Formats: sequence, C-alpha cells, structure tokens
Amino acid sequence: MTLLRRTVCVLLAILLALPFAAGVLTTPASAAGSDVTINVYNWGQYISDGTDGYIDVNAAFTEATGIKVNYMTFDTNESLYTKLKTGGSTYDIIIPSDYMAGRLIAEGLVQEIDFGNIPNYAYIDEAYKNTAYDPDNRYSVPYTWGTTGVIYNTKYVDPADIGGWDLLWNSKYAGKILMFDNNRDAFAIAESSLGYSLNTTSESELRACSELLAHQKPVIQQYVMDQIYDKMIGEEAWIAPYYAGDFLMMQEENEDLEFYFPEEGFNLFIDCMMIPASAEHKAEAEAYINFLLDPAICGENLDYLGYSAPETAAKEYMDPEMAENEIAYPSAETLANSESFLYLPQETNQLMDSLWLEVKTGGGSTTGMLVTFLIIVAAVLAVLVGYSIWKRRRKARRGKYYQAK
Repeated sequence: MTLLRRTVCVLLAILLALPFAAGVLTTPASAAGSDVTINVYNWGQYISDGTDGYIDVNAAFTEATGIKVNYMTFDTNESLYTKLKTGGSTYDIIIPSDYMAGRLIAEGLVQEIDFGNIPNYAYIDEAYKNTAYDPDNRYSVPYTWGTTGVIYNTKYVDPADIGGWDLLWNSKYAGKILMFDNNRDAFAIAESSLGYSLNTTSESELRACSELLAHQKPVIQQYVMDQIYDKMIGEEAWIAPYYAGDFLMMQEENEDLEFYFPEEGFNLFIDCMMIPASAEHKAEAEAYINFLLDPAICGENLDYLGYSAPETAAKEYMDPEMAENEIAYPSAETLANSESFLYLPQETNQLMDSLWLEVKTGGGSTTGMLVTFLIIVAAVLAVLVGYSIWKRRRKARRGKYYQAK
C-alpha cells in the first residue's frame, strides 16, 4: 500500500470514528474524557502503532474520545493468566486467545460485556460468534483470528525438506531451529505430528508428546516468542513455527522467508477482547472495543498487522493484496485441516505444565553431557579418595612394623 493511500485511510478511519466519539463523550461514564486512562494488556507487536504511515490506533482513540490509553504487552497466554490470577495489576482490556478466554470465563476472572455500548459488534461475521469458549457471546469480542504454520528461509532450507512439522526435528538444520516458548502451542505441534487431537486429555498421549518434544531439544537453538522477529529476519535462525500474521510482517523485512501449513494439521485461533472482573473503567473499555470494531479502524489495523479480520466489512479498507492473501485468509479446503484449542480440564493443564518443564529443563545433549561429566568427575574423585585412604593405611602399617623391630 502506498504512503498516500495509507495516509488517506488513516484520516478516513478517524473521520468515520468521530460520530461515534461524539456519542461516547455524551455518556455519563465518559463525561470525564481526558481524565480517564484505560489500561490495555495485549500481545507484543499486536496493534498498529503509527509506523510506516499506518494508523496509530491508540492515539486515534484518544483523539476521538479523550480517553487515554496505557498500553502494556505480554508474550504468552500463560503469563497473562498469571498476572490476572495473582492480582497486583489492574487492566481494563485484555486480549487472550480462545482457550485462555474459556479458562478466564470458567474461573470468573472476566465480566460480562454490555453490548449496548458496542454497536459495531454488528459487523462481526457469524463464523466468529457463538464460539466454543463463549457460546452465548457474553464475555468476549473477536479481535483477530489466524493460524499457525512453519516459517523457513529459502536461502538455507532445501525445498525437499518442507511440508510437515518434521522439519522442526531435522538434524540437518540443528542450531538454526526455533521453537514456541509456550506449552500449548508446542504440544499442539507434537499432537499433530502424532495424529492426536489438539485438545487431547489422555495422559499417555500427552506423555508421548513430551517425549517427542524432548527428542527435538538437541536441534533447537532457542525457545522463543517475540524474539522470533529479530532471529528470523536477521537470519540467526532459519526455521520456526509461528503465527501466519507475524510471518507476513517478517516477510516485509526479509523476502527470503516463506510459510507453509503443515500437512498433518495446524491450529486455528481467535484472539478476543475481554474485560477483567477487576476493571475500573468498564464503560471506557467498551468504548475502546467499539472503536477497534469500526470497519475503517479494523481494516487499517489488520492491514498493518497481517492478521485476519473477523469482519468482512473491514476488507474494504485494506490493501487488496492483503485482503486476498491466501496465508492471511486461507481457503476453506486449507482450513478444513485446522483445529481450534478448547479450554482443558485443570488436571490436564497441570500435567502439560509439568511435562513442558521436564522438556525444557531435562534431556537434551547439553544436559546429557553435563550428567556424563559429573559421573566421570565423581568416579575420579572416588579413585583418588580410595588411593589416599589406602596410602595412609599402608604407611600406618609400616610404622607399626618398624616400632615392633
């Protein structure tokens, strides 16, 4: 998209939002306007921030409503959950993935949304309503959706090796492979590879997955999340599983990067906006959600992000090349090979947490070498101690002999 077209889209997005803004600012909850600051907790690099001529979403929201935004980021659903569960921080908007949204609802950590304050919800496509994690559409509003797959560098990876998840285990590329640094995505790759459901609760299947992930560890350079950008763009690493939307952003920086959907299957996810039970500015949070759902704002935001819009109306405000991109918007045939995460029972989550910790801290070549080294050191010390004791005893016996003489 040209800089001129982006600038026009930005101005158009803000102008279209102004009628809504006027409505917001006349409501009692928003009358304070500039005196209110909402705390937004989102994934890193997951909103258009004004770079490259795109809209600065948070600044545009403040300009339209007078409500300030304190924007903070997390790198995994699990770190978001921990922050919310342990308290100490207050957020007005959070953006978890589908399975974590289900967990937050089940544990009472989020509150119902007043959709009367979110008229733009009408733009959301039916495919992203009545989801398994929020079947009655009471607690969440879709922000984006997307898929996972494999990113690889065409300069270094043999085309004959691509197609499945097994590329992530290929010893030919040892030291140049990255892996997800969160258990749900990592186990999903192992589950797909072994032909299991991404929502399995079978202990034996989960243990088989952990064994497969442990076998992978010797070829892994690093477990990453947001660090993937620098490593893949800068060619420190050549292969990584990650989200399709992030790939599209990375490819703009390094044209040698490509992406494929693994033949064994892959995850399709929805990231959604929710309001924590502890939120202090609920009405303003709903105003923020409504602003992000405006087709012009949504289109410009996701045009920058590369992720997929949950509302068809937003595509009218996107670069046609992005709106028609087969990675951002895969065909029905491709999506038929995907599966969404569901909220798993607590005992399954605990088992997965434990197994993932074992994968990351145990096994692998480095640990094996360390253990072997320690065994050798212990053996040498035992020999030396034994020899020292034998020498002292021999000397003592010789002393007694000469005394007897």
